[in-house]
Amino acid sequence: MSSGERAGSSTEGASSSAEGATSSTERARHWRSDELPGVDLLRARYIRKTFVRHTHESFVIAAIADGVEVFQHGGSDVSAGAGALALVNPDTPHTGRAGVPEGWRYGAVYPSPEVVARIAAETTTLRGTPGFVTPVLDDPYAARLVHQVLRAVDEGNALAADTLLSLAVTRLLRLNGGPLPERRPRSAGAFLAARARAVLQERMAAPPTLERLAADLGTSPFALLRAFRAAYGMPPHTWLTDARVRRARLLLDAGSAPAEAAVAVGFTDQPHLNRHFTRIVGVPPGAYRRERHQGPASGTGG
Repeated sequence: MSSGERAGSSTEGASSSAEGATSSTERARHWRSDELPGVDLLRARYIRKTFVRHTHESFVIAAIADGVEVFQHGGSDVSAGAGALALVNPDTPHTGRAGVPEGWRYGAVYPSPEVVARIAAETTTLRGTPGFVTPVLDDPYAARLVHQVLRAVDEGNALAADTLLSLAVTRLLRLNGGPLPERRPRSAGAFLAARARAVLQERMAAPPTLERLAADLGTSPFALLRAFRAAYGMPPHTWLTDARVRRARLLLDAGSAPAEAAVAVGFTDQPHLNRHFTRIVGVPPGAYRRERHQGPASGTGG
C-alpha cells in the first residue's frame, strides 16, 4: 500500500502524464531514507492489485493522486479518490483494491508510532496515544504535502522532507486526530487470544494446527477462533501470515536473502514468500530488499 517508478515534476509530486490515469502498467516502489528515520515510503500505481487483510506496525498515510482505492476498515468498505487520504492506525486490519477500472495511483508515508507521537507532542494538544479518527479524509492540501515529502526525499533534501512530514502529520492530527482507545480490560476471550498469539509467535516456523492449539490451551477450536477474531480482527492463520511477512521484512532489512527469510519465518520456499509478501507489502521481497541496500535513488515520481 517490481521496483521503481521515477519521479516527475507535478505540483503534487505525481509522475508524468504517461504514467497518469490512462496508464495500464502497474508500478511500485517501497523504500526508506536514512535521512528520514522511522518512516517507510511508497509510490505505486495499481490496477488489478488486491491487498489481503493485513496490518502495519506503523501508521499509513496514503495520498491518492488519481483513481480510487477501496479498502475494508472496521468491518466495512470505504473509498478514497483523488485528493483524499487513506489513513490507517498501527495494528489495524485492513485490505485494499481498485475502486474503478483504471485503478489508483498514490504516494504514501508510513511513520512509526514514535515519530507520530513526537510530532503530536510538539505541535498539537492531543493527550494520550495519538491516532486518526476516521480512515478517509478529503484534503487536497494535506495530500500535496505527502507527495512533496516524497519529492524532497528524492531530491536528497532532508530538511524539507522532515519539515513537510511534520506539517502533514500535524495537519492530519488537527483535522482528524484523537487519542487512540486504551486497551480494554482483558476478558477471558482476550486472554485466550493473547496466549494463542504468543504460541504462534514462538512457533512461527512450525505452528500447530488450530485443533492442537485449542487443545493445548484447554478450549475448543471454535471458541479459540471466535476469541482470536474478536481480539485481532482476523483468524489465526491470517494473522500468522501477516506476522510472517512482518518478520521477513525485518530479516530483509538486516540483509537476509529472500530465500533465507522465507525458510526462517516458516514459508515453504521463496515463491511462497513472494506471493504473500507482494499481497501485503505491495512489492516483491527482492525489490524490497534492493531498495533497503542501495544508495539514494535519483528522482522518482509519485
